[in-house]
Amino acid sequence: MVSGRISRRALLGGTAAIAVSAAACSGPSTPSATPKTLSVGASLEPPTLDPTMSDAASIPQLLLYNVYETLVKMDSDGNIKPLLAERWDVSSDHLTYTFTLQQGAKFASGTAVDAAAVVAGIQRMRTSTSSTIKRQLAPIASVAAQNSSTVVVTLSQPSNEWLYSMTSTAGMIVDPASTDMATKPMGSGPFAYSSWTKGDSITLDKNTKYWGTPGRFDDVTLRYYVDPNAMTTAMLSGDLDIISSLQAPQSLSQFSDTAKYTIVEGTTTGKVTMGFNHSNAALSQLKIRQAICYAIDRKALLDTVWAGHGQLIGSHVAPTEPYYEDLSNTYPFDPAKAKALLAEAGVTNLSLRLRVPVVKYATDSATFVQSQLKDVGITVTIEQLDFARWLTEVFTNGDYDMTIVNHVEARDLVKWADPKYYWHYNNPELQALVKEADAGSADDYVQLMKQAAELLANDAAADWLFLMPNLVVTTSDVTGVGQNATSLSFDLTTIASR
Repeated sequence: MVSGRISRRALLGGTAAIAVSAAACSGPSTPSATPKTLSVGASLEPPTLDPTMSDAASIPQLLLYNVYETLVKMDSDGNIKPLLAERWDVSSDHLTYTFTLQQGAKFASGTAVDAAAVVAGIQRMRTSTSSTIKRQLAPIASVAAQNSSTVVVTLSQPSNEWLYSMTSTAGMIVDPASTDMATKPMGSGPFAYSSWTKGDSITLDKNTKYWGTPGRFDDVTLRYYVDPNAMTTAMLSGDLDIISSLQAPQSLSQFSDTAKYTIVEGTTTGKVTMGFNHSNAALSQLKIRQAICYAIDRKALLDTVWAGHGQLIGSHVAPTEPYYEDLSNTYPFDPAKAKALLAEAGVTNLSLRLRVPVVKYATDSATFVQSQLKDVGITVTIEQLDFARWLTEVFTNGDYDMTIVNHVEARDLVKWADPKYYWHYNNPELQALVKEADAGSADDYVQLMKQAAELLANDAAADWLFLMPNLVVTTSDVTGVGQNATSLSFDLTTIASR
C-alpha cells in the first residue's frame, strides 16, 4: 500500500511483523523510510513476457514504458513525445528519420542506451515472430548508427503509421544482453522485472539506475483476477491501491466515498468487436452479416453489459484517433429488417458457434447476442475459453464462427487489410485504401482512413458492439492516472502517492 500504510499482505509475509517486534524490544531508534509499494489489479495475465512471441495486450500493459522504453512515446492526449530520443528530424521526402538519443540513458543492467543498442533493438523486433510487429516495421529499409548518439532509420516508402507504431510494442528497445525475454525482460525503464507467481501476480522493482525521473514506488505488483467481483472485493478490503480497468462497472457505486476512493473515467482505444470468420460460408455473405448487425440492439447491450459506460462507435476507430467518425447508426436496431435480409439470402435454421474468452465483457455480451439472434431465427451456441486457449484456437487457428474480444491497440484498422489475420477478411478495395493512406500526405491519410472505416462499416465486416471506457479506481492518495488510455501501457511512470 502507499503512503506508508502496512497492508495485510505485508503482515502475512512476516517481514513487517518481525521488524515491529524487533523495534519494540530494542527501544527508541531513528525510523527508516517505509518502502512505498503499489498494488494494481488487472484482469488478464500475460501468456508470456516476450512481446515478440505473442500479440496479447497484457504484455505491453505491464512492460511498455515501465520496463521497456521506446524512442518516442504516446501521451494521454494521443500525441507523440520524445522518450529515449530527445528529438527527431524527418527528411523532406519523408523517407529518412534521424533520432538524437538522450544523453546518459542506461539499461537497468548499467549498459548505455547508445545508437548501437538501439539499432540492435530495432533489428531484434524486425525479426519478431509476431505478424503485427513485422507488419508495423515492414516500411523500414535500413537502420544504422551514424555515431554513438544518432540513429538513422530509412524507409522504403513514406509511411504515416510507422512512427506511431514505434510508440508501442514494435518500438520497445531491449537490452542487448537479454537472452530470455519470455521470463526475464531487460529494458531501460524506471522499473525492472522482479518476479512472477504464475496464476497470481507479477512484481516490478524500482530501477535504481534509471537515467530519468525515478519511479515513485519501490515495487509495484500487478495482481490478476479472473473474477471481476473478486477484484472489487480486494479493492474494498484494502488489498489493492488501483483497479487498472474496472471489469464490473455495476459495482462503481461502491467506490463513491471520495474520502477513500477516486474514480477516473475516460476513453480507451479498445473496440469491443464481435468478429465474423469470413471463411465461414454463411458469414461470407453480406446480407447475413447485415442481418446480424440489424438484429442487435447495441445501446441496450451497452446498458446491460457495461452499465451504460462506454460509447457506440460503429467501426474500427476510437474517438481519440485522427480519422474517427461516429458510424454507430450504420445498422440501427431493426429485427424486422434482419429477418427480411435472412429471407432474401435464403437462409433458414442458421446455427453459429460464438467462441469467446472468459472475460466479463465478452461472456456477458455473448449471452445478450445469443438472445437477440434467437429472436430473428439464428441459433447461437456459446463456448467460453480461457484466454490462452482463445489465442490458440480462435486467434491463431481460426476455429470459430463468431467471437467477441476487445481490440485495444490504437490505429489498428489496418489489420483489416491483412487477409491472413484471424477474421480472414479479404477486401482488395480496403487494402488499396489503407496502402494509399499510409503513403500519402497527412491530410490524405485522414481522409482515406475515414473512407476505409466507412467501407468496413457498410460491409458489416464485424459488429462493433461498443468502445470500452477507461474506468480506473484508485485509493484517494493515488494520483497521476491518465484519464484516457491512448496506448497499450498501464503507464506507471505518471503515478504517485500523496
